[in-house]
Amino acid sequence: MTDTNITKVRLGGEGPEVGVQGLGCMGMSFAYGPTDTGEARATLDRALELGVTLYDTADVYGMGENEKFLAPFVKAHRDEIVLATKFALAIDPAEPTKRRIDNSPEYIRASIDASLRRLGTDVVDLYYMHRRDPDVPIEETVGVLSELVAAGKIKHVGLSEVTGAELRAAHAVHPIAAVQSEWSLFSRDIERSVVPTAAELGVALVPYSPLGRGFLTGSFTHADKELGEDDFRRQQPRFTGENATANAALLAPVRSVADAHGASLGQIALAWVQQQAAVHGLPVVPIPGTRRPARVEENTAATRITLTDDDLALLNPIAADVAGNRYADMTFTSAGRE
Repeated sequence: MTDTNITKVRLGGEGPEVGVQGLGCMGMSFAYGPTDTGEARATLDRALELGVTLYDTADVYGMGENEKFLAPFVKAHRDEIVLATKFALAIDPAEPTKRRIDNSPEYIRASIDASLRRLGTDVVDLYYMHRRDPDVPIEETVGVLSELVAAGKIKHVGLSEVTGAELRAAHAVHPIAAVQSEWSLFSRDIERSVVPTAAELGVALVPYSPLGRGFLTGSFTHADKELGEDDFRRQQPRFTGENATANAALLAPVRSVADAHGASLGQIALAWVQQQAAVHGLPVVPIPGTRRPARVEENTAATRITLTDDDLALLNPIAADVAGNRYADMTFTSAGRE
């Protein structure tokens, strides 16, 4: 290992060992506008060189296209990586802004087979329930996932956007390796019940959008003015109108801490998330997304930044002042059911 490689951590008591930072692959073919395919593939390779081993996708990203995009990389590095994908969210091609959730046993079984075909592999290392349908008992859903483990189609079970109570009920049926939810300087609602429950049960947290979908890096300030029509951040309340103006002002303490460390805004935002592992006593493996090798280098370097108590005193209050919800419809999130 070189001094630029990230360290490793285990996802839960029985989960796989992974680099302490993963890679969210969604944006390589979905949600954030046009992609340079060659640069995106170079990003996958550079991430692996730096010790990133957890690669995250979902069947809904581009309606299967993101899984297909990853297939050649998976084939070339199958024994080196931990592959995570998800089921449960479906998008109507005729109305892409509308989503439905399906946790039925039939849908789960069909979804894993379809994902395996698209990914070109016979097993998924970590299979997440992407969103929870409250009308389907979570014990039933996890029971089906346990059957998939026994069948050799998946190795470990994960959940996304569940409450602490839902995690506890699920874990009683089958060990849960990881919970994926939004967690960042701007989004801390999971600290109410999900994080303490995960710490108690020995479940890892995999924060998605640890950079606030790029807003915490300062790369944009008003989604509706600066981002393309096909960028889904234009639909999120925090990044448009008066909310965006108010939230951009909240980056001042992040800049102050970044200047003190000679780091970028994004590195400080990631360092804060990484440091929550020590704060809350559980494995934390954020999955920032990017399509550029240089950004992977910047992001992984954040794992070597240690924030001081004074830094944390400046950063911790930010979330309480954020304007707007993280989604227009919060019923899809754990916070919407707590």
